[in-house]
Amino acid sequence: MKEVFDKILAQVNVEIDKIDLYDFDIIETSLSMVFRLQSVLTDLRNQLQTYVFSSKEEEIFFFKNQKPELLGRLLYFYKIYRIETQCPTGSNEVIRLYINKELDSLTYFFNRNLDFYQYYRSHSTIHDEHYFLRGRTDIRLCTDSAQFDKDPNFSTGYDYKVAKILANEMLRIYLNKKLQKLESESYIEKQRQGINSKTPVRFTGKKSALIELGYALASSGDINHGNIEIKELMNYLSSMFNIDLGGYYDAYIAMKERKDRTSYLNRLIDNLTKRMNEDDSK
Repeated sequence: MKEVFDKILAQVNVEIDKIDLYDFDIIETSLSMVFRLQSVLTDLRNQLQTYVFSSKEEEIFFFKNQKPELLGRLLYFYKIYRIETQCPTGSNEVIRLYINKELDSLTYFFNRNLDFYQYYRSHSTIHDEHYFLRGRTDIRLCTDSAQFDKDPNFSTGYDYKVAKILANEMLRIYLNKKLQKLESESYIEKQRQGINSKTPVRFTGKKSALIELGYALASSGDINHGNIEIKELMNYLSSMFNIDLGGYYDAYIAMKERKDRTSYLNRLIDNLTKRMNEDDSK
């Protein structure tokens, strides 16, 4: 079962890694992932109908660690879908209040389930047989009323709660990044309003290229004598060139991992050299 599950999870993660969570079509994308993960879990449930765990430890591991990984991703994308479809239209301030309300509900969930959250995150095992073995559910311990309507062969008292913990942890990151993006957009808009130009200059290349240039400028020490934070510089470049550079740190990490780390800077050198050579030949 471990080999089967690892293969399934790896395939799902490849699909998720390709998703831009902050793109304009996130509603359609998140709904598509919900259907995809529902199908994956259904297939896994069918396989479990005939599978016999070799030991209690294997069964506990499946319901404590493996199934919640998939179910947690399903709950995560469903929550994104719900949040995005119910997000109010209006100013950034209205949207900010909405996101903060969602974050407050996550805090309430973690506080309400603090004992189990600490048990799970501390890697405790003393109650695992009650929490993660089928047929061992004690309704005096399990507070999830939905347990009565679950497939007893594919669920235990707490695998759903673990999945919800994982989903809400990912959702908290998602929402905080949305807040950061809103702040960046507000800053850029204020900067744009202060720029009086009949012919605004726009950066029409790839966003990753300008981010590469921004990190190069910051590393040179030639901006404000080196006394500038990368966030401040990226916000300035965003406003000057009319482009949102949110997610610049993720782009920087990807830049470090690629074979040609400074591909855009190298292209600039080649283009400038070519122009000089052409001028010399005139």
